[in-house]
Amino acid sequence: MVMAPSAAAAAAAAASYFRTANVFWMAVITLSMGYFTASVFIPEYLPLDKMGPLGSFTEYLVTNYSSVLYYGYWWAWTIHVVEALYSIRLCRALFPSGTQTVAFGSKGITDTEAKMKWLIQTFLFGIASLSILLNYKPKIRRNRN
Repeated sequence: MVMAPSAAAAAAAAASYFRTANVFWMAVITLSMGYFTASVFIPEYLPLDKMGPLGSFTEYLVTNYSSVLYYGYWWAWTIHVVEALYSIRLCRALFPSGTQTVAFGSKGITDTEAKMKWLIQTFLFGIASLSILLNYKPKIRRNRN
């Protein structure tokens, strides 16, 4: 069956679907993870005495709960890795191995470049990226012979 040019273009667009996360959330997550990294590994370089309540709270955590901060830091990155791997799982083909059954949760994104963008963006920004992919509703087109 030959698809009309507009249908072929729509299928190609769906296969390469990618949207960047909201810039606000990208900035918040970048600054938060940067601050978390500095709090865990180089707290002596942070001007905690000039940061008001956040500085006092961070100083308290660094002084009394440094191991909790350390393990929490690695736990946060582990969550980002799991989210990134899940984003790749979501990108898989709608109809696996030529079947007519829609794969549960799949988005039909088959373009390698788009999948890599989802992987990297979700690794860096977590749920801010993953939520976009989770909310994407591809148009399901079945071959009817």
